[in-house]
Amino acid sequence: MPDLRTTAMTSKAWPFEEARRLVKRYEKAPPEKGYVLFETGYGPSGLPHIGTFGEVLRTTMVRHAFEMISDIPTRLICFSDDLDGMRKVPGNVPEQDMLQAHLQMPLTSVPDPFGEYESFGDHNNAMLRRFLDTFGFEYEFYSATEFYRSGAFDDVLRRAVERYDDIMKIMLKSLREERRQTYSIFLPIHPETGRVLYGPMKAVNAEDYTSTFDDEDGREWTLPVTGGHVKLQWKPDFGARWAALGVDFEMYGKDHSTNTPIYDGICRALGGRAPEHFTYELFLDDKGQ
Repeated sequence: MPDLRTTAMTSKAWPFEEARRLVKRYEKAPPEKGYVLFETGYGPSGLPHIGTFGEVLRTTMVRHAFEMISDIPTRLICFSDDLDGMRKVPGNVPEQDMLQAHLQMPLTSVPDPFGEYESFGDHNNAMLRRFLDTFGFEYEFYSATEFYRSGAFDDVLRRAVERYDDIMKIMLKSLREERRQTYSIFLPIHPETGRVLYGPMKAVNAEDYTSTFDDEDGREWTLPVTGGHVKLQWKPDFGARWAALGVDFEMYGKDHSTNTPIYDGICRALGGRAPEHFTYELFLDDKGQ
């Protein structure tokens, strides 16, 4: 009888099809970093749900399939976008008025409406980890807040300044004319109000790695792009994260599929190798959502 690896190498099941693409990715030489990196992303603006579970489960299936046909070590990162500004108040949590007063604040700067953690982002991150731990997933948790503020992202952010025009060209092709007039890949975090600001940059300086902008009151500010003073818009952040971490595989719903060339292009512009990706169909729950 054929052994398990031989069977896995010929299986038509989709996780094995994806795993074989990863094997081919490193058929000439193993990864310099010493492992194959899988990533999933999570937006902690609300409580984790079945979609979060499904994304981690599908990725874990490919990871396990890869481990059956390759001896290269693997890692799985679950990355929380908890530095994102809170764009709207979820309807299924308490303290609605308090949360309304903290719109556009990074999720890790919004007070926890449940009163259990330092912030709303920390609360939702904890719920995510408990959710995943309950099902025995093996993963490493990364917080965008820590990733930006610790300096772990600084090298790629400096590179984004140096290649700002190249990345802007990639992005502007995907935007409508009115959006192009105000778009920047960088979103400053206001040093006084703490809010994530959306607006044009007056200058992005590659000599000292700073960005200059006007706030809502017309006051001019200049901030370093490093150390968590600014963050990337979500599409550039996607590609920049791939470049920074050396991600080899990420899957996402078909609502992201048209953005794949953007993510890949930004990753390459920042000196990274675009990962393998897989797009899955979305589904509706019993409420049609």
